[in-house]
Amino acid sequence: MVYQKKVIEEVACWLKLFNDGSVDRTWSGPPEAEFMAKPVPPHEEFIGGVAVRDLTLDTKSGLGVRLYMPERNPDDDEKLPIVVHFHGGGFCISQPEWYMYYHIYTRLVNSARVMCVSVKLRLAPEHRLPAACEDGHSVLQWLRAVALGKLSEPWLEANGDFKRVFLIGDSSGGNLVHDVAARAGAEDLAPVRVAGGIPIHPGFVRAERSKSELEKKSDSPFLTLEMVDKFLALALPIGSTKDHPLTCPMGPVAPPLANLKLPPFLVVLAENDLILDTEIEYCDAMKKAGKDVEVLVNHGVGHSFYLNKIAVEMDPHTAWETHRLIAAIDDFIQRH
Repeated sequence: MVYQKKVIEEVACWLKLFNDGSVDRTWSGPPEAEFMAKPVPPHEEFIGGVAVRDLTLDTKSGLGVRLYMPERNPDDDEKLPIVVHFHGGGFCISQPEWYMYYHIYTRLVNSARVMCVSVKLRLAPEHRLPAACEDGHSVLQWLRAVALGKLSEPWLEANGDFKRVFLIGDSSGGNLVHDVAARAGAEDLAPVRVAGGIPIHPGFVRAERSKSELEKKSDSPFLTLEMVDKFLALALPIGSTKDHPLTCPMGPVAPPLANLKLPPFLVVLAENDLILDTEIEYCDAMKKAGKDVEVLVNHGVGHSFYLNKIAVEMDPHTAWETHRLIAAIDDFIQRH
């Protein structure tokens, strides 16, 4: 009998899962968009004012980071804030070296005058949650070891301010901002201090469909209802629903928000986001729990709009909202 490898689950354009457990993440959508999911090689020389280095932190798990460093200006602070970035992809796809992240995070590093540490997260279904949360937390522990001189990373040692560490995440990476910030608040990371969290279009949902999920039409290649349902079915612990604390931190089975020690948050929303209603519910619950939460709404755009380089370059409105987003992040970091 010949064994046949068969596709048992597929997320259009992004992922095929086979009956032997293997996963194919080759882009199968429109060829003109393929460049956004292609890796950009690291370059330790400054290109466009930014240098990029890749590091492996744990050879066993594969945990790694991509470091971004801006070319220093005479008027820069002696030490620059450190932004720890968690990429999106429904916990199932994407890498920090993809062009879609490179184009926006080189821009942010240049504009906000920060160092960026973008985390190479383990992906589901091979590594279901909470694997990605553990990776995010491990990177904070690594930063602490560098700050204490137990490990060495010359770029961070020379340029990074370990007392001003900000967590930022796109989409499912926004879920990680909340979880990793809560973990950090429950322990002593000194001399590292998490000064703020910036969840951008966080993937907060409930098992029951929200009004925005039912009524909004997705204008984003980065989020459809199929992607929400299928990615989370592959990523959440087996037997869990979307009411799990990692996807619904404002829900009844999550730890009470009031009990969490969290830094100030800037939560970024997009007016046309399919999951806007549950994101607003999260913001309201955080405020009700007494947390320091600012909200930025980008108008007339959808989920992760700023990652779409084609739209940013071709559509003046998307370009303007991307400018507003980066300016708001810059302002938030400078104030904290």
